[in-house]
Amino acid sequence: MRIYEKSAEAIAALTPEQYHVTQENGTERPFTGAYTDLEARGIYVDIVSGEPLFLSCDKFHSGCGWPSFTRPVAEDMITQRRDLSHGMVRVEVRSTCADSHLGHVFPDGPADRGGLRYCINSAALRFIPEADMAAEGYGDFLDKLEG
Repeated sequence: MRIYEKSAEAIAALTPEQYHVTQENGTERPFTGAYTDLEARGIYVDIVSGEPLFLSCDKFHSGCGWPSFTRPVAEDMITQRRDLSHGMVRVEVRSTCADSHLGHVFPDGPADRGGLRYCINSAALRFIPEADMAAEGYGDFLDKLEG
């Protein structure tokens, strides 16, 4: 079984933007993230720990400026916290193992897919294409990708 953890080495390897987003609860500017318009098949993992977070088959174009997903790979891979920052009431989404700030979840997603919109910063993610998933240790998730 693979172990996902936050390490000093992983933190040191982050770009300034990745550090700001994941460690300082930052937000990348809308429509600037590497994965906002990506339509390739694969899995999105935490940039710090590698823990699996979202699948491409659960991604949709919400028009909000950040990658949007209808659900996480598994509920235990994320934690949710009430966020009262910036004069708003929101639900923050963090990775469970690395405690990386990922983004927020809102109740305005596609109704036919559960009604949630996980609005996630690209800077908090690393995308692994379907062809590389098995070699990188994510082969167990291949059957979860839509055919």
